[in-house]
Amino acid sequence: MPGTITPRDVAQLRDAIAWAAAEEAPLELRAGGSRRALGRPVEARHVLDLSAFSGIVSYEPEELLLVAGAATPMAEVSAALAARGQMLAFEPPDTGLMLGGAAGAGTIGGAIATGLSGPRRVKAGAARDHLLAFAAVSGRGESFKAGGKVVKNVTGYDLPKILCGSHGTLAAMTEVTVKVLPAPPRARTVLLFGLDVAAGTRAMADALNSPFEVSGAAMLPAAAAARSGVDFVRDAGETVVALRIEGTPASVAARCEGLRRLLAGRARDEELHSMRSRRLWEELRDVAALLPADAAALWRVSVPPAAAPALCRDLPGAFFLDWGGGLAWLAAAPGAPDAHAARLRAAIAGCGGHATLVRAPDTVRAAVPVFQPPAPALERLSARVKDGFDPRRVLNRGRMHAGM
Repeated sequence: MPGTITPRDVAQLRDAIAWAAAEEAPLELRAGGSRRALGRPVEARHVLDLSAFSGIVSYEPEELLLVAGAATPMAEVSAALAARGQMLAFEPPDTGLMLGGAAGAGTIGGAIATGLSGPRRVKAGAARDHLLAFAAVSGRGESFKAGGKVVKNVTGYDLPKILCGSHGTLAAMTEVTVKVLPAPPRARTVLLFGLDVAAGTRAMADALNSPFEVSGAAMLPAAAAARSGVDFVRDAGETVVALRIEGTPASVAARCEGLRRLLAGRARDEELHSMRSRRLWEELRDVAALLPADAAALWRVSVPPAAAPALCRDLPGAFFLDWGGGLAWLAAAPGAPDAHAARLRAAIAGCGGHATLVRAPDTVRAAVPVFQPPAPALERLSARVKDGFDPRRVLNRGRMHAGM
């Protein structure tokens, strides 16, 4: 009979997974559940509830280190860091509203397992760059640890990077150690209005390559800008390029002035300060507010920024760009049985990009490759990695690929 297994400690978790492996009974890993709709529907009758592995284990602000149970709510982590003027620099998105659920339900383990990073990735790096260590139980029912509390060169496999973005298909994480950074005391956003995609991506590239340390570079078509809760953006009536600068007040003011001089003459410009700037980047991070809520499918399309103008001519729906044009969020127009998968992947085939179906009905997610189909050599390598961690395929079977 299907049911929920709720281990209270690591020993019970080992026993539960060892039982599943022996019985070949796949398990769906779940804690907060806010990212459950990411990936393919899991091929499992039993739920492994990891919510007991919650709470901040240790926090050393002076060492920029936080150790927490994998099921610790992101809200708890963010509040603890904010109280000491620090943050998770990879800016993990709140996927609740993006996936049709409630805001604020995510956990730090879910953020690491899905590997999603927000707008600051262009400056601070991806989620995998901030995971220093973890403790977990493999699909063999064996507990293990990897990584350490310092950033250094090591021999052997970098297991934190392998687990990050694995969507719970390799191991059930119980504890994570992450690098944190001081939160910038001030942020401003330089806005450019009315540029087309080609001119907008050139402006973002010039800003990111400038000495002004831009920490976010995004472009909103007029339709996306009109959905913003920030008045300067919502009322623009045209495309908006947003360039974020963070730091001390004097530094931010000087760098914004320098950036506006660098881009002078290209478009009408404006600046967002304090709360307006913060709200815009929260909208860009969490995606949902800027795209139609009734779209049949949500895609995350990654391409070289130079390929963005050509890609945007082929996108079948409403979109906006992040990461200087390297990431397109697309609310695909309804009506295509495959959620436009074939069309999108054909459009990016020549530039080395990849497209991930983030949100769609279960029937579509079960029928369409949700993640970019890997090259044969990479597919074989992934299977070998999976064999090492979970040879019986009992952890989140089918989440990333059918039967895997």
